[in-house]
Amino acid sequence: MTDKSLMRQEIEEIPEAVDRLLAAGRVPEVARAIVALDPRYFVTVARGSSDHACTFFKYAAELMLGRVSASVGPSVASVYGAPLSLEGAVALSISQSGGSPDIVQMTQAARAGGALTVAFTNTSGSPMTEAAEQVVDICAGPERSVAATKSFVTSALAALWLVAEVAQDAALLAAIRALPEALARAVQADWSLAERAMDEGGSLYVLGRGPGWAIAQEAALKFKECCQTHAEAYSSAEVLHGPVSIVGRGFPVLALACGDAAEGGVAQMADRLVRQGADVFATTSKVQAAQVLEVPRTGHGLTDPLALIVAFYAMAERVARARGLNPDQPPHLQKATETL
Repeated sequence: MTDKSLMRQEIEEIPEAVDRLLAAGRVPEVARAIVALDPRYFVTVARGSSDHACTFFKYAAELMLGRVSASVGPSVASVYGAPLSLEGAVALSISQSGGSPDIVQMTQAARAGGALTVAFTNTSGSPMTEAAEQVVDICAGPERSVAATKSFVTSALAALWLVAEVAQDAALLAAIRALPEALARAVQADWSLAERAMDEGGSLYVLGRGPGWAIAQEAALKFKECCQTHAEAYSSAEVLHGPVSIVGRGFPVLALACGDAAEGGVAQMADRLVRQGADVFATTSKVQAAQVLEVPRTGHGLTDPLALIVAFYAMAERVARARGLNPDQPPHLQKATETL
């Protein structure tokens, strides 16, 4: 595998995909429909990487809009057939393919239950576009590698942009508009310091807090998918409630800290785990003992997570190839996953 993998090519295309999404301009129109509704709360419908984008949305909505966002299990509709009363809510469904039957059925059920339904998808004309009232093309373009990279970033960005437009937050909107250039820098971030530790093929933890925890979840999934490495994502607070007990000498930990109110706490936890013997790498200069990775900051705590996941994707692709794996074709997986 001497040529670029599809995954690497698609990581390099992320800034262009983000630029396409921002140029399309559909999100502000959807935001106006949400403002008109003045929703009591949000619910989200997704699986896999798309569900991590929904977790990212949850924190953004709760922090910026003061509205609770909760994930609804698609099986509530597709397996159990249980109706939900969702009057006054917005239901956000995210699916790259737009074709998974359980996501489509839950979107239909949310609409029947009185919610304003919004779908983010990379596939025009998919069943989910028919199920939802408002549809946003996430503009990732063709994504041939099984591992989602472009589509995760543009899904997460579309969700964040929606929040920023509803809030009419000038600082966040400015940071979003500057993202293509920031993400181009993130693609080239040097995380080689961590690559050898992450190449051992054992178990490791990925830590984050708030919006960064959503990114930690996505990173842990990609470790499993692409690197055949058992990785678990934890809040830097939650890791103390049991998981910390197995951390010992040489245990790899990746601490994803953003430039927000949680940065200091993530740094403190990173240093604590170093004292337990762990091999800890952190994206913050506030650590005293952990090893510092290049920090691709964007000027806002809610856009920083997107730069962190782009830098992580680039590292994960290199780790996979160093282990002799094909990051484009993880075992037992396919691009479009359809579940009931």
